[in-house]
Amino acid sequence: MKKNRKVCDNEYEHRAWSQGKLLLGIDEAGRGPLAGPLTVAGVIFPIGYENEEIYDSKALSEKKREELFEVIQRDALYYEIINVSPEEIDRYNIYRADQRAFAAIAEHLSADVVLTDAMPIPNTDAIAIVKGDQKSISIAAGSILAKVTRDRIMAEYDRKYPQYGFARNKGYPTKAHLQAIEDYGITEIHRRSYGPVAAKQLSLDLFGEENS
Repeated sequence: MKKNRKVCDNEYEHRAWSQGKLLLGIDEAGRGPLAGPLTVAGVIFPIGYENEEIYDSKALSEKKREELFEVIQRDALYYEIINVSPEEIDRYNIYRADQRAFAAIAEHLSADVVLTDAMPIPNTDAIAIVKGDQKSISIAAGSILAKVTRDRIMAEYDRKYPQYGFARNKGYPTKAHLQAIEDYGITEIHRRSYGPVAAKQLSLDLFGEENS
């Protein structure tokens, strides 16, 4: 057995399951990137489910996330994944777009208890837990589904727009990605409300620069 491996304590799961209640955990991936969707996922496990390998997706290797992606989909009673488009992010702002997706999953996947990773859902009894993906197996599972799904989408976009390095940077504002925006302009998947992208769009609008 691996030493010093972090595991979720599942306090909320144990409390709900001891009362025969189903619990839904929701998390997201992709709030910070300049390009690509925001991906939100929710998972309901069977009462009493255990898997100590399921933890915060950021703490896992890509290989382990891919393995657990299949395990979670197989073992979950229910799960849902929503991809929020850059257009919707620009329309509502990232926080509100994220919250809307969380609310949609909470509505679609009926559960007695709803946990989120620090995202309050108005007009519900959902419990927002700071660092929830390190405390709840259900939230952690949502984080893995969201992360793997989004990474796969960005790998597809990398084939369409190879000059931006999306397979490596996943749309985050790395130095190379920012330079690519300067050199090649913005694409259909860039979030126009985000600073560097908005600045480039303004430059194009004002001066009619052509991509070089």
